[in-house]
Amino acid sequence: MKKKLILVLNCGSSSVKFSVIDPILEINYLDGMVDILNSKISLIIKNLIKNTTLFKEFEKMDSYEKLIKLIFTTLLCKYKNYLDDVVGIGHRVVHGGPFLKKSMIINSDILLKIKQSSIFAPLHNPFHVAAIKIALKIMPILQYNNVVVFDTAFHQTIPKKAFLYAIPYKFYKNYSIRRYGAHGINHFYVLKKSSLILKKPINCLNIISCHLGSGSSITAIVNGQSVDTSMGLTPLEGLVMGTRCGDIDPYVIFYMVNELNIPVKEVQQILTKESGVLGISSMTSDFRKLEEKYYTHKQAKLSINIFCYRISKYISGYSSLMQGRLDAIVFTGGIGENSSFIRQKIIHKLSLLNLFIDVKKNKKNYKKNIFINSMNSIPILVIPANENQIIAQETYDLVV
Repeated sequence: MKKKLILVLNCGSSSVKFSVIDPILEINYLDGMVDILNSKISLIIKNLIKNTTLFKEFEKMDSYEKLIKLIFTTLLCKYKNYLDDVVGIGHRVVHGGPFLKKSMIINSDILLKIKQSSIFAPLHNPFHVAAIKIALKIMPILQYNNVVVFDTAFHQTIPKKAFLYAIPYKFYKNYSIRRYGAHGINHFYVLKKSSLILKKPINCLNIISCHLGSGSSITAIVNGQSVDTSMGLTPLEGLVMGTRCGDIDPYVIFYMVNELNIPVKEVQQILTKESGVLGISSMTSDFRKLEEKYYTHKQAKLSINIFCYRISKYISGYSSLMQGRLDAIVFTGGIGENSSFIRQKIIHKLSLLNLFIDVKKNKKNYKKNIFINSMNSIPILVIPANENQIIAQETYDLVV
């Protein structure tokens, strides 16, 4: 009997992740990633059935389209037997704007709306559009089986008191200016896994989910629903990130434009691509390198301290939304999963909330769900991100 597999493309601002998944049996056949942070492009594909790994390095490419073509070319060349069983392609899209609120099969109208929503996610949506176009061109047999899954969909339950900005109401009513959030696919995955681990029904679960990576966000989840999240109209709001500034006084922009005579487009470039830990450290947006320099480089230390400080503030604030019961804090995402150093610095500030870390458990770098809290603490979990499983399931449900 022929398998029914889903190819997932998860195109981010610092990496492209992809998988071939059986969503019903929850089996990953292939897991791949292209890291585009460093001077060279590294392509890694793991065959999880045969326990083999393909690793290649390439020079930087001059377009995102070439990068996506490289992924498809490699898959078709080396792993065609798996691609022959693919019945649909699932695409992660960061921002659906005001109109795209749930997963759907791609057509020209939806593709246009994703492109128009790029104004809300300029570091992401243009890459998603590029990847979708390449997928449609290279695998035309699946033209009507490409599905988009939106990071903003999970946050549709946020109430008006949380998603509205205190600006004239007409800007929401006429132009849909509001908080939309992001990382919703993985926050939803974390919710499902937390439910299994804590043995609590999803609709009774209160957690604070911390997705920490090059892009970072925190979501308050009450009774299984997103009630607030740190990213806003765009993924620029909220936490300090790799290259994004996060929360700032809007007057900073006016000052830069009016007093420093910096053009608006240049200000946009500064706040989205030259700020965050890169801007503070004047060194790198790679948290691995910043950690290595923490005790020897003042700006590296300062950038990490600011990053952790902001996260602790958000966790503290969101604890007030938990209706008197916080079931767990969850760390996920590249930094949340892998940096015991940063997790410890964040939790260290939160003893007032009855959050205490177990240093030994925290330092064990398991690639599975673990508790890292001490005995007298509210549960603190580390759950590896798995947006691709949710994307595969949503895609399968629409195309099969």
